[in-house]
Amino acid sequence: MPTAQKTLMFLSGFLTSLGSVIVICSMLGTQAWITSTVGITDSISNGSVTITYGLFRGRSTQEIDQGLTEPDKDFEVLGMLNNSSQKTLHLVAILFLVLSLSTSLLSSGFTFYNSISNPYQTFLGPTGVYTWNGLGASFILLTMLLFVGNTQSNHLSGELLEKLYPTVTSGGTTHSYGYSFWLILLVILLDMVTVVIIIFYQKARYQQKQEQRKPMEYAPRDGILF
Repeated sequence: MPTAQKTLMFLSGFLTSLGSVIVICSMLGTQAWITSTVGITDSISNGSVTITYGLFRGRSTQEIDQGLTEPDKDFEVLGMLNNSSQKTLHLVAILFLVLSLSTSLLSSGFTFYNSISNPYQTFLGPTGVYTWNGLGASFILLTMLLFVGNTQSNHLSGELLEKLYPTVTSGGTTHSYGYSFWLILLVILLDMVTVVIIIFYQKARYQQKQEQRKPMEYAPRDGILF
């Protein structure tokens, strides 16, 4: 059975890993990743369209100076993109986020297993925890970079606008990233905290072993003689 110290520290790592799982699930399920405001013109008026979307769903709102505005539109992001470079990058970003979710689940399993057992295999111990959290942070960082690149450089919002309002001409675009996007930083922080907790455990364990192997000169002199 593991010591009380090991149980406590690995349970703490389990909670932070579980926190990463919960945060990633909320990121997948919400659509407040980005809000893009695009200036538009048509034959009779000027205005703007505000598009708020996440990885799977979104909503657009039109505002024009004259004439009738179209009602708000709910849409499926992947369904609107058809077969385009924006869709490919969007799918890769989703894939990396799902991979990050998988590594967080594995980290949760490893930390919980170590809190109730002493595994013989090295990889099932701290090494596995380091591996899964390192991979998880890398995957979600790639998700962040791909999403930003797809919206800023590859004009994902402009592509969605063309599909939603094919009769208007788009102008300047401004982007504002929402809380679902910035939760990426929280996941990276939780992964780092998990690793730090296990490092502290290994350091404390090493110090305990060193204390148990003190040289004989620290022992009482009569204990050496007899």
